[in-house]
Amino acid sequence: MQERSSVGELAERLRRELDRYSTGEKLPSSRALVERFRVSPVTVSRALAQLAAEGLVVTRPGAGAFRARPRAEREPAGDTSWQEVALSADGSADLVPRTVDASGVTVSLAAPPPGVLEFNGGYLHPSLQPERAMAAALARAGRRPGAWARPPLEGLPELREWFAREIGGAVGAADVLIAAGGQAALATALRALAPPGAPVLVESPTYPGMLALARAGGLRPVPVPVDRDGVRPDLLADAFRATGARVFVCQPLFQNPTGAVLAADRRLEVLRIARAAGAFVIEDDFVRRLVHADAGPLPRPLAADDPDGVVVHVGSLTKATSPSFRVSALAAHGPVLERLRAIQVVDTFFVPRPLQEAALELVGSPAWTRHLRTLAEELRLRREAMTRALALHLPELALPHVPSGGYHLWPRLPEGTDDAALSAAALRAGVALTPGRPYFSAEPPGPYVRLSFAAVAGTGEITDGVRRLRAAWEEAR
Repeated sequence: MQERSSVGELAERLRRELDRYSTGEKLPSSRALVERFRVSPVTVSRALAQLAAEGLVVTRPGAGAFRARPRAEREPAGDTSWQEVALSADGSADLVPRTVDASGVTVSLAAPPPGVLEFNGGYLHPSLQPERAMAAALARAGRRPGAWARPPLEGLPELREWFAREIGGAVGAADVLIAAGGQAALATALRALAPPGAPVLVESPTYPGMLALARAGGLRPVPVPVDRDGVRPDLLADAFRATGARVFVCQPLFQNPTGAVLAADRRLEVLRIARAAGAFVIEDDFVRRLVHADAGPLPRPLAADDPDGVVVHVGSLTKATSPSFRVSALAAHGPVLERLRAIQVVDTFFVPRPLQEAALELVGSPAWTRHLRTLAEELRLRREAMTRALALHLPELALPHVPSGGYHLWPRLPEGTDDAALSAAALRAGVALTPGRPYFSAEPPGPYVRLSFAAVAGTGEITDGVRRLRAAWEEAR
């Protein structure tokens, strides 16, 4: 049994037994609980810590755990209806209404119900995460001299240098800021480059979390269509002329959700168009480290071929490690770098130094290279398993493009299919998937779903999940 589920089960058993103890009475010793429930001392410690966090027990070092005094009944809630007026009172003055719709993000963050296969996940399954390497890195980092001291506001110089080398070109450590994950870095970049009410050009379809960030900041996303070779330069130029936008957000490598890679003959053209418009390109390089084993050489980041400071680059370690390993980097040069730095400092001060030290330990260890190599092969096997299963069980779904990087597929449904209805039927059949509608900032050209193959336990669950989707398909038609 996995440690996490063991902790939860033990905590639940102890929770049910607490009524047998009076307030202040001592619970059995940790050793007795280990022997009785046949679990590890770590499991007992974590279960007791969970109950302590709930206020049900009190732990005293060297003495044991005791039943806590029952909490007083909560007072009835007051009338909060006044907040509706307060939150919207000044909305009439906004050029673009600021809405915070997190549904497009939470669909890939929330854990599915028990027994439901996670085809909607945005992170690696624990079996794919370098948990031992991260634990070792964190332990070594905690022993570094000054590991708990205040870090430089821009980030540790050695970590900034590592990210700069990963980007390449003329990017140096002085051009890099360490940030707390890719989402935070995107939020900083959008706030730095576009005032409330401004248009911002986005790929269509694109990552819903970025659309949510833009709308929450009062920005107006304007779609620019993507094909299998990435964003279309002719339509990008038209959009700049029509809107006067000064920002374009793109994912040139294994774009989310289409998996497209920006073609070689479009890369410099995109930069040229943005430069002519006096605009910035925010490059969200989110899955460079999720390349598949059969992908071949990858194109360099756009930032590596940008001498004029057009590109604000966002790179992250999170996708290739763990959702809780939130270390990323912003890279830019010119006056914009100081604005990015100022906004980040105001918002978050700095990324905790122990996490930065752990990142340095991780990427500098032999385990990091081994992890990326193993991950590349495992993602290839999972992608192939999902494409085979779809072809066998759901040939109705079209797969015009199968990417060699990233963690998902983007099948198109037959015309007239309701992607939301299919998603609901899939959940009833035991599979959580992501409907395509939230990926479009305007009307979608057709129905799609996004299917992740990285958040499940292995190829067996992928095959089983697609079989369940077949049943959902029959129900939803």
